[in-house]
Order: sequence, then structure tokens, then C-alpha cells
Amino acid sequence: MTALKYLSLPLICLFAVSAFAEVKPSVEVQKLAQSEKMWDGTPLPAYPSGQPEITVIKVTIPPHGTLAWHKHPSINAGYLLSGTLTVISEDGKQLVLKPGDALIELVDKYHCGRNDGDDPVEIVVFYAGKHGVPLSVARQGSANYGSRESCAH
Repeated sequence: MTALKYLSLPLICLFAVSAFAEVKPSVEVQKLAQSEKMWDGTPLPAYPSGQPEITVIKVTIPPHGTLAWHKHPSINAGYLLSGTLTVISEDGKQLVLKPGDALIELVDKYHCGRNDGDDPVEIVVFYAGKHGVPLSVARQGSANYGSRESCAH
């Protein structure tokens, strides 16, 4: 009985300490986007041959600002941090993004972006391109970036 008394005290202390121990949060992984298609439903092109280059940028569009008509030669995806962004393709399709939305961008298709809100739009864009290839190409004759007319359809 004496041995049981001596073993009970450490066990009680162990349970008491573990009851007050801090619970640490576990790692959480959330898939934001995965697709073989661009946001307009067309298949993504094959990756180019040559030296790959990954680029990550953050784009800020001021309230009521726009991005001129442009296209991306490389596969890219974005994640909207803030604001509301309307993306318009040359054939008139529209996609409205809210904070927390992800998109697989259009490749080699002209499109523009528009912030119709009173808050800045912030979007992080990840490009899986090829060394020496530009991230975007402006359409000939497209209005300047920031002009309201530049993204009207």
C-alpha cells in the first residue's frame, strides 16, 4: 500500500500539469486553387521549354482604377488580398473576385482589370514563366493604365 501511495502522487501531479498545459494549434493547409483550365474554362497551355523562372508580385489598383488591356505569355495565378476586382476578357466574359478568392489567369488572351470600389485592390500574382519572357504585354492602342476607359467593354 505504501508503494501505491508513492506512485500516486507523481501521477496526480502529471495529470494536473497536463490539464493546464497550453494547447498549440496544428498546421492547417488549405488549397486555394487547382485547375487544368483558365478562369474562362479554356485549357491551360503547356509549360514552355527553357530555363524556368518563378516571379511573385503584388499589384495594387487604387479605388476606381483600372489595368489596361494586356495578356500574359506565361501561366499565372492570383490571390486577392483586399478590395473587389472585376476581370474582363476580350470576348466579354467577366469574373468578380473578393478577398480570399484565387484565380487561374488567362494566358495569351487579352483582358483587363477594374476596381469599381472605394478601397484599393491588392492581389498577389504568381508567374510560372520562362527566363527572359515578360510577365505581361499591353495591347497595341490600349488606353493608359488607370484610365476608366481602358477597361470598359
